[in-house]
Amino acid sequence: MLTPPDLPRETIAQCLADAYGLRDIRIEFLPLGADVNSAVFRIETSDGTAYFLKLRRGDFYKPVVTVPAFLHRDKGIEAVMAPLPATNLQLSVQAHGFDWALYPFFDGSNGFERTLTDPQWTALGTALSAIHEAELPEALSASLPKERYDHHWREGVRRYQRRFINGVKGDGIVERFLAFWEEHAEEIDTIVYRSEQLASILLERPPRLVPCHSDLHAGNVLVGDDDRLSIVDWDTLILAPKERDLMFIGGGVGHVWNQPREETLFYDGYGPGDLDLVALAYYRYERIVKDLLKYCDQMFDAAASTEDREEGLRQMQSQFLPGDVVAIAHRSYDDIT
Repeated sequence: MLTPPDLPRETIAQCLADAYGLRDIRIEFLPLGADVNSAVFRIETSDGTAYFLKLRRGDFYKPVVTVPAFLHRDKGIEAVMAPLPATNLQLSVQAHGFDWALYPFFDGSNGFERTLTDPQWTALGTALSAIHEAELPEALSASLPKERYDHHWREGVRRYQRRFINGVKGDGIVERFLAFWEEHAEEIDTIVYRSEQLASILLERPPRLVPCHSDLHAGNVLVGDDDRLSIVDWDTLILAPKERDLMFIGGGVGHVWNQPREETLFYDGYGPGDLDLVALAYYRYERIVKDLLKYCDQMFDAAASTEDREEGLRQMQSQFLPGDVVAIAHRSYDDIT
């Protein structure tokens, strides 16, 4: 959320006191992220200890806290940001229409704001390799969804395409959104078609499924001084081919992480291994399709703020810039054709 939820500061303070034993705290809302169902805060105690509080609205997916905790504490992957247990030892609590999770506060910036150092690129590769090689306990593994190359996102975009053809009215933001969509309608058709085409190829293959973060863009990698880094926001965990995560390395999401030298440093840490170029191209296209559907839903969500809708439009427009995700996905497709 870019605007704070309708939740009084006194209510937040009382919940943190009851659930985590935190008292005499300062609460700062952080306008971060494009997810309109999540809100985050910086919490600081009187002794200067800082925490990161995340509130999620809607269906809660328990592996987002249990799997990172296992990877961090049981497998020793320091780069994985894990939640802190509440006083009842649970990794999250439910209160006031949200699921609450508390984390240590990482003093640094995300990868959009700060370039990774050479050691950080290699460390990111090492960490992701350890995540992909981790054998989860059966209970955790069974709780994760498996990759199905689902058509949900493609069908969602197609529904909007049909709706736009029939005519849509709206405010000034909607008018600018529709004008941009019309300008790029043919390319959007190509993106959706190629995503479906590549999915049909991958469905014929028996993939090796590994734990995947699945949203490993630069905004979810925090970088600090002394070459520290942390992988955060595990809301979209899935068992999938490793390319589900590797598509972000060189994928250009947010117009960063698009340099060959960065890829080389990353794979120095990740280690050797054959990349499935069909899967890589599929995931890059499918990511764009998913984002397009998200922007459409946000644009026509009566509950979304003006700020969130403006940001969604800006992000959609940026994807079609030269050298951004659409151009990189096309190059990935050319590599296999």
